Amino acid sequence: MLDAVADNSVFPRINPGYDRVFRADRLTVGLVVPIETYSSSAVPTMAKHSERVRMAEALGFSAVWLRDVRFDVPSFGDAGQTFDPFVYLGALATQTSEIALGVASIILPLRHPAHVAKAAATADALSDGRLILGIASGDRPDEYPALNVSYSERGERFRDSYDYVRQMAIERPRFDSTFGHVGAGMDMLPKPVGDRLPLLITGSSQQANDWIASNGDGWMTYPRPAGAQSQLIAEFRERVNAAGEPNKPVMEPLYLDLAPDPDATPTPIHLGIRTGANPLREYLATRQRIGVNHVALNLRFNQADIETTLETLANEILPNFPN
Repeated sequence: MLDAVADNSVFPRINPGYDRVFRADRLTVGLVVPIETYSSSAVPTMAKHSERVRMAEALGFSAVWLRDVRFDVPSFGDAGQTFDPFVYLGALATQTSEIALGVASIILPLRHPAHVAKAAATADALSDGRLILGIASGDRPDEYPALNVSYSERGERFRDSYDYVRQMAIERPRFDSTFGHVGAGMDMLPKPVGDRLPLLITGSSQQANDWIASNGDGWMTYPRPAGAQSQLIAEFRERVNAAGEPNKPVMEPLYLDLAPDPDATPTPIHLGIRTGANPLREYLATRQRIGVNHVALNLRFNQADIETTLETLANEILPNFPN
């Protein structure tokens, strides 16, 4: 353990999915599901959803990322992949063999943690350890009344749920929590493939910075200008080191509209950019230099043919950011 804390050139090894996606001082590239354009609607068609995930794996993308969206909330304007993430993880686990399967992110306060622990460990086992579980407190106030959960108390509920899920990786745990009593002799099966589920904290999740540094296996954060992002990443890693923890990865999403002109100048879109392949390559290289370890590309606003875009990314971008 002391050696792991001292060696900031590597990340801990947790499971095959986490180990594939996260390498210290390296950046890998993944995709957000659904892999389709649906800029004019909140609801995707989910056409060719399985074929495109298999294509992403064949082309060498390191991960695909699902989201936990229960309701099509008009004020939010995005229904995600519409399928329940855990059910969908089970399906993708049987249709793929190498690509990491991530969730960005499970909204812990809106699920009982026993169900999260059971479903996540099952998906991890079915995929031979390819699950990476992002967790969040949630940012859609409309969803909380529908499940009779307090939005204002989601931070505390998030911590309690996190603790419960962590306990369930232990053989025959015994503990009390706000979610219930786990008595002697009980156990939950299956167990994660590694010694625990890799849990990445999303944003602040209503938690203190030191708590995030100490408890997460990594940090998911929104894209920002390079200077601001570099400072936040440096501060995160300083807190991780001060807590005596091993080095931990940072990932961010990026909405991408890949222009047909490879030299097209980047212009901003919602939480991302419209750009040609050459400026995109430099953008990702800059992210790598400031300490980002994984970028999950979201093609919702992409105007070009999706299959053509995936092939262009595989040919022009992935060779510079291999798994």
